[in-house]
Amino acid sequence: MDAAVAAEMLAETATVARVGERAASRLVELRSMFGADLTYVERELARSAKDGLSPATDSATHLLAAGGKRVRPLCVLLACACFGPISDGARELATAAEIVHIATLLHDDVVDDSDTRRGAIASRKVWGNAVSVLAGDLLLTHALDRTAHVASGATLTELLATLRKLVDGEVLQLRGRTGLASDAPLRSTLLESVYFAIVEGKTASLFSWAARAGARAGGASEAHVKALGDFGHAVGVAFQLVDDALDYAGDPSATGKKLLGDLREGKATLPLIVAIEKNPPLARTLLRASEGDERACAELFAAVVESRGSEIARARSESFTRDAQAALATIPESPARALLGALAVELTTRAT
Repeated sequence: MDAAVAAEMLAETATVARVGERAASRLVELRSMFGADLTYVERELARSAKDGLSPATDSATHLLAAGGKRVRPLCVLLACACFGPISDGARELATAAEIVHIATLLHDDVVDDSDTRRGAIASRKVWGNAVSVLAGDLLLTHALDRTAHVASGATLTELLATLRKLVDGEVLQLRGRTGLASDAPLRSTLLESVYFAIVEGKTASLFSWAARAGARAGGASEAHVKALGDFGHAVGVAFQLVDDALDYAGDPSATGKKLLGDLREGKATLPLIVAIEKNPPLARTLLRASEGDERACAELFAAVVESRGSEIARARSESFTRDAQAALATIPESPARALLGALAVELTTRAT
């Protein structure tokens, strides 16, 4: 099976694309409802990106201009709104959550040797790797400073722990990619347990912090803070599972990502792990794909289609979304709680 046939098959089976417009519409609706709060976040993001020395500020501003869903700030704002009015402190924490995310993207693009980000040329291609790393570092100092000024000790302490988890997740992923030429590291790289450890570190940890920080800013009890942290963790895992499925089944014009980008970087995400579990000799093909062999990429792409790896990743994301809804059910009923639940569903069914 060649890549063209595989792509056609995948398009036929990717029924979640039918809800792509609905998911995008819901995100637009949420951004409209929290327009004033998100306008504050956008303004402060721009201010933070410019607060420092050039060219680090230029690199940060370039990535910020590429846009984004602003899902993490929405998690902070909605979690806060479950317990009371959105405070200035919650807006600051929402800003901090997105600043951390943008900083990690600047770092990720250097680690991954990425040429593009969100459909635009990556900052590192314009200003170089060193500047992009420093731009990410600069943004992290702004996130910590904002958090320290408005949040309790627990929220700041948890942010520091989250930053450690983000680093650990990146190291786990890098360790697997750099060990592709060695059989033992390769075997460990292709374990689902390793994949989920990476996802929990790189993605779920920040979602969890955002939800916990927002809840605490709204005056929630520690039991409710924990419940929303569990919600954020499950949503973060589901979000990443969908993102990884889109690497094989997404629309590049909508997602801003090239198809098979993770594959070409040697990242063993769940759709590929499923395919290799069904055909173990393909493990060595991943090494060739990461070295630029397009025939190897096509072979792995076809294997993912045949194994229904992307659909399995989608199904697993739906399971985590159910976990998120179960955690959310312990929170008192309110319009904000309902919107958090809707957001979780839309993120799972999105096609972009």
